[in-house]
Amino acid sequence: MYTPAHFALPDEEAWRILSEAGAGFLLRSSPTGLRSVFVPLLVLDGTLVTHVARGNDWWRDAGVDEEVLAVVNVASAYVSPRYYPSRLEDPRVVPTWNYVVVEARGRLSVHEDSEWLAAQVRRQTEHFEGDTDPWRVDQVPAEYLERQLQAIVGLSIAVTAITGKAKLSQNRPDQDRLEVRRRLGEGSTDERRVASWMPDV
Repeated sequence: MYTPAHFALPDEEAWRILSEAGAGFLLRSSPTGLRSVFVPLLVLDGTLVTHVARGNDWWRDAGVDEEVLAVVNVASAYVSPRYYPSRLEDPRVVPTWNYVVVEARGRLSVHEDSEWLAAQVRRQTEHFEGDTDPWRVDQVPAEYLERQLQAIVGLSIAVTAITGKAKLSQNRPDQDRLEVRRRLGEGSTDERRVASWMPDV
């Protein structure tokens, strides 16, 4: 990912975003071309863990220790040149896009062991259910759970490199950044999410 220094995030911030994103795309190159899958993601000690449906052939021809790219986007919005007060003095402006994204490269392992899968599903459920009246995996009959586990394949990605990028009008004058944040802050849910990432000038 092209990341100019003024848009780059520190690694610890990139890890935080990756941990809090909840889900993202996994991409790999296969003998038949590029493949992607959108999955929930958990971060455990520098490793991403998830699962996919056994019927999803994304994993079937994966090589041992194959490199995979994980991508999460947590904020994204169009920025119009109309938002730049500076255009009134210098009309040389163009539209752009503001966003916050993290990509992580790592080595893929495929897991079909029922104990590994059961532990992963429990961890994932507990993580997303939270602490207030959570639903638990063990609330379903054991035989039903076993059938569900047989229908999935586990994935873990040992992360070898992480890159975080927050493109939030840092390359614009202060007056433009403030107006972009104000305009986006009055917009759609996605626009307000981007505005919330934009710091005070």
